[in-house]
Amino acid sequence: RQGYEDPHWQYPAASYGDDYIYQSHQWQPVAWQEDRDLRQGEPYSKSTNYRDQHYYRGYHPNLATTPLGQDRTQTYNSYNESYAASARREWAAGETLGSDSGEASGQPQEPSLLLQYRELGLSSSSSELSQYIHDSADHYDPTLSGTWNPAQAGEPLVSTPAPVVPLKFLLPHMAVCFGARGQLVLVCPHHPAEGQLAHVELHSLEVILHDTKELEELQAFPGPLAREDLHKVDVVTFCQQKIATSCDLSTQSGRDSSLLWKLLVLLCRQNGSMVGSDTAELLMQDCRCRQKYKRQSPVANLIGLMDDEWMSCQPGSLDLITGEVPPVVETQAQIVEKFTKLLYYGRKKDALVWAMRNQLWGHALFLSSKMDPRTYSWVLTGFTSTLATNDPLQTLFQLMSGKIPQAALCCGDATWGDWRPHLAVMLSNKVGDMELNHRAIITMGDTLAGRGAVEAAHFCYLMADIPFGYFGAKADRMALLGSSHRQAFAQFARMEAIQRTEIFEYCQRLRQPESFLLPFQVYKLLYASCLADYGLPAQALQYCEQIATVLLGQDPASHPVLAQQVMKLAERLKLSDPLLLEMPEQDETLEPDWLVQLRACCREWEVR
Repeated sequence: RQGYEDPHWQYPAASYGDDYIYQSHQWQPVAWQEDRDLRQGEPYSKSTNYRDQHYYRGYHPNLATTPLGQDRTQTYNSYNESYAASARREWAAGETLGSDSGEASGQPQEPSLLLQYRELGLSSSSSELSQYIHDSADHYDPTLSGTWNPAQAGEPLVSTPAPVVPLKFLLPHMAVCFGARGQLVLVCPHHPAEGQLAHVELHSLEVILHDTKELEELQAFPGPLAREDLHKVDVVTFCQQKIATSCDLSTQSGRDSSLLWKLLVLLCRQNGSMVGSDTAELLMQDCRCRQKYKRQSPVANLIGLMDDEWMSCQPGSLDLITGEVPPVVETQAQIVEKFTKLLYYGRKKDALVWAMRNQLWGHALFLSSKMDPRTYSWVLTGFTSTLATNDPLQTLFQLMSGKIPQAALCCGDATWGDWRPHLAVMLSNKVGDMELNHRAIITMGDTLAGRGAVEAAHFCYLMADIPFGYFGAKADRMALLGSSHRQAFAQFARMEAIQRTEIFEYCQRLRQPESFLLPFQVYKLLYASCLADYGLPAQALQYCEQIATVLLGQDPASHPVLAQQVMKLAERLKLSDPLLLEMPEQDETLEPDWLVQLRACCREWEVR
């Protein structure tokens, strides 16, 4: 062609027209390559037609006059025979291709793939051949441009593509997987084809992880707690060990955690039942120190006197009625005598003021109760004003007055003091309105939860019989005992929280054998999966049996996902059942009855 002086571009038209694949990707002229790059953004059909026409006009002078819109299939049909004849002559010459292409690449060039397909009879249709050329030009396969062996000309075409992607492993490696029964399976890198024996090792995860903290906690817990051979002494011992090892009594959080464990011990010893006085004794026992609540002098305006009147009533001041200076009163008898003397003259209000000022609250309250209700309320307010704000007596009097105690709204603050005495006084002194008492305890729990004291809040919720909820329902007050469900699930579903909730469920079952916590069953499944991961499949299977028993007692369709997951885990762990292992070989296909029933319920739900 004009403009190209390099002798490598002077190809024979017939011989190089067939080797379209090699030329289109290896020896493209610069001018055609630039045209192709400029037209990459054009539609597929347009760029393809242009490239094909440009190629045949450039390398085949006979096609230079072909109209641009002529069908490419007709062009292939008209020159198909000339291509085949020319290729045969080229093959007979032996090294015709190698004269030009071989010098440039240093390797012998294979015959045209189009000719191979033609001679081997793989395709006799010119339209199929043209489609092959079209596909090869657009979808280049580097494996087709390998070295050609002339001996293959008379044999069936066998494709031996070279690997395009490097091997993932250059050397033999060890394959590892986890078994369903708490085992680690290792396949050693041996070559049985070379005479080496295949070697498979089975390792127990319980042995591998024997020194980890998580496995020690799993083994120390006497779960599942619904076993017939379990005694509640084992549960009490576990709780006491947790108090001694995991509760830092120097911190408020540690004391709250210890209190929650002690509550579980109390419930377990009393078979899940308790009264308010038992809990109050537990609360006061756990108090580190008894606070001294300082009493205050009654405020003058609460008694109804101005400052001048209050000073005139002080000892040593002139009595305006008698005109005498009363002596300084020092003894209790003199105070009572003065109170009686004022009543001689019918001065009830002055007698009340005298009694309130000298802490004769019994006399003042009794006298005011026989007077009008307003006076009684006035004296009662004066009495409560002498108590400290955080005094538990304030909590009791406010509760008995039909109000939510201020302690329920302010507890948990460092300046307020300990919350335990306030809850103890509310639990031990039930007022007439039980609904008010219930709301006061729940309010105290909400206040503690808002201040981050989750375990203290859950103690209050247990006292108010708040039911357990679900993790996704943020409006519920608790889902796992001692863990907030408003945090991330990984921090929420802690092993200790699951164990603590299971102990509470066990205590409830001691009182009512058929009772259970339905929202807690999903965390039992999570705990069973953890047991299987740490090489304890037998205990994990027992948990699956417990969950299945609960679901079969209910409607499994109400919790379909939970039922299916329990069934899948149980099917993997069923051979860990000692009863199945003792069966004869012909009975190995048998399954526990509960698993058969659970599978039937799941299939029924799917059909429904």
